[in-house]
Amino acid sequence: MRALNDMILADLIAARAESRPDLDVVTFEGGDSGREEVRTYADLWANANRLAAGLLARGMNYGDRFAILLRNHPEFIELMIAASLTGLVFVPIDPRTRGQKLAYTLNNSGCRGVVCGDYGVAQVSEVRDQLPSLEWIWVLESGEEPGALTAAEVSGAASLASVLAAPQTWVDMRLRNPDDPLQIIYTSGTTGDPKGVVCGNLRYGGATLLTTMLGVSPDERPYTGLSLTHGNAQMMTLASALRVGQRAVFSRRFTKSRLWDITRKYDCTFFNLLGGMATAIYSEPVKPNDADNPVKFVLSAGMPAAIWEAFEKRFDVKVLEAYGAVEGGMAFKPIGVGPVGSFGKPPPNLEMRVVDEEGVDCPPGVQGELISRPITGEKAQVTYFNNPKASDLKTAGGWLRSGDICHRDAGGWLFFDYRKGGGIRRNGDFINPGFVEAALAELPQVTDVYVYGVPAANGSPGEKDVVAALVVVDRANFDAAAVFAACRRALEANFVPTYLQVVDEIPKTASEKPQDRFLVEALKAPGAEVWEEAPGGAARIWKAPA
Repeated sequence: MRALNDMILADLIAARAESRPDLDVVTFEGGDSGREEVRTYADLWANANRLAAGLLARGMNYGDRFAILLRNHPEFIELMIAASLTGLVFVPIDPRTRGQKLAYTLNNSGCRGVVCGDYGVAQVSEVRDQLPSLEWIWVLESGEEPGALTAAEVSGAASLASVLAAPQTWVDMRLRNPDDPLQIIYTSGTTGDPKGVVCGNLRYGGATLLTTMLGVSPDERPYTGLSLTHGNAQMMTLASALRVGQRAVFSRRFTKSRLWDITRKYDCTFFNLLGGMATAIYSEPVKPNDADNPVKFVLSAGMPAAIWEAFEKRFDVKVLEAYGAVEGGMAFKPIGVGPVGSFGKPPPNLEMRVVDEEGVDCPPGVQGELISRPITGEKAQVTYFNNPKASDLKTAGGWLRSGDICHRDAGGWLFFDYRKGGGIRRNGDFINPGFVEAALAELPQVTDVYVYGVPAANGSPGEKDVVAALVVVDRANFDAAAVFAACRRALEANFVPTYLQVVDEIPKTASEKPQDRFLVEALKAPGAEVWEEAPGGAARIWKAPA
């Protein structure tokens, strides 16, 4: 009998199903539906085997790919385990993806099948004639979207429930090599077509050790509303929870208005933050019970320095800041150690440098690109699916090129400045969007904010105008002049937004990262509500140039 290897997901679950079968290791809170779903280790293992048998019955061969186009459901995790058990490769796709981007991702990865929620069947159907490799569709009929298509209404589709209702069967482990791929995670494609990062089974096994490395106790209870289609939720929440039994809690999707109520209900002691989530949470109206919650700390990636200490004080939490990317690279700042605003230092097994365009190390305080490699001097390794040229460029010279512009202080603490090509320079000053967002998030009119730059109207090379995209409480009575006045009081002149762009929602990725390109498109669209300052402290609707 083969020995189980805890660094392989299927083996890990098989072992825990034997040693701790009844532990409620994952809970999916019901949200608006109130329908809570709980899975024990035994449940996960039994259902994963049913799904594995179903995938093999579809004729899926070793190394074949299938897509998971789902919100956070327990079946997502069971499909991950099934892939590990069978040697198949899953491709997680943000369930909001549609049109050409969806077709591109499915075709580029060569997916033979897709598992989607009933809320995603229509968008798959819309591009099906563009998907020559797609042979089958399994539909999770959630009932969460009125009028959504059912499996019976789509040619070649089957209900996922029928697969899970099959008699219990046990599938022998088919993974041949622990280094073989488990999943392909696609980048957001902000600088071109999305690239698929190939992640092996052993790499996911390594992720199960991440929170141990960060000093997080097995007794903590994590919560996340981040999508399992993104590396953070999979690796920073799910992986460690499955290894040590942390009883993780998930929401279908991130909800800032219910966040603290969820943590109170389930006695969650930490949760994950990414991108603009902290600002969105901080912009919620102050409540007298904000600090009355069980959360000890937030595991953050990108906590704005401008609100860091105020966030900790208001909600009575601490910030454990970390940095990472799906391609690799890691750093973290333990609670109470190092300067506020830093994302920390690399772990002992990793070397990180900040370099200029010639690859020369930047002195403290000077911005450059963050690069990394193993401390042993081995070359950094990244595999983009079917894209060796991009893989080579990403690791030119043996270093992983992050594309993130950062700086160090004299003590070696690292600070994120901006994504390469995304900095905002105005009148010679580099604008820190976090300070602008912090000032706007505290205004009672504002419920969410994201600040970005667009090429300056005056045509100055390299200069940008500052745009604040705002979701407001009462759009019909929005007072733009009052917002500009508040910015004038709180910010230096160059930081005051050039434009206030009022939107219904800020478009975001599965990792809650705001998507500039959609906001830029909307900025000049007919009917856009965009305000600029007028003489005398007034505000007026901005007219986009023809």
